[in-house]
Amino acid sequence: MHTLRPALKMRGVCETDLHELHRLDNQVFKVTPYPYYVLRQLFDVYPDGILVLDDGMSLQGFACFATTADRQSSWVLGLGVAPDRRGQGLGRRLMLEVLRRLRQAGVHEVRLSVEPANVAAVSLYRSLGFTPEPEVRRDYLGPDEDRLIMRLSLG
Repeated sequence: MHTLRPALKMRGVCETDLHELHRLDNQVFKVTPYPYYVLRQLFDVYPDGILVLDDGMSLQGFACFATTADRQSSWVLGLGVAPDRRGQGLGRRLMLEVLRRLRQAGVHEVRLSVEPANVAAVSLYRSLGFTPEPEVRRDYLGPDEDRLIMRLSLG
């Protein structure tokens, strides 16, 4: 029997969400999750830069982004969806809202880094108009943590 899941609400993160956000980040990024203190500081410095998808019981997805002080460019610092919710368009939903907010704020360029072997993520970002730099950045996040840098011009 298939049980219905509660509807997901997209909203800004609250301080009380930080432990749950940390749990989800660890579930999504098993090898390179953010330490709790980094999520804490991202929340303190960029309170409007973390969106979550909440089903009323737990967080099912998140997006973290930060914009430079001159508002010219922004970085997507993390995008994650609970493993059992992947393939349902939740990452796209989060990214579309991030891009909408950045356009509204007058940001000109968005960048992100992605593991080159993460075909689903690279495909999602390409479908949203991001283009990769020609070369993979070796050891970008530390030894053997190569990343593809992708960019999107918002006009």
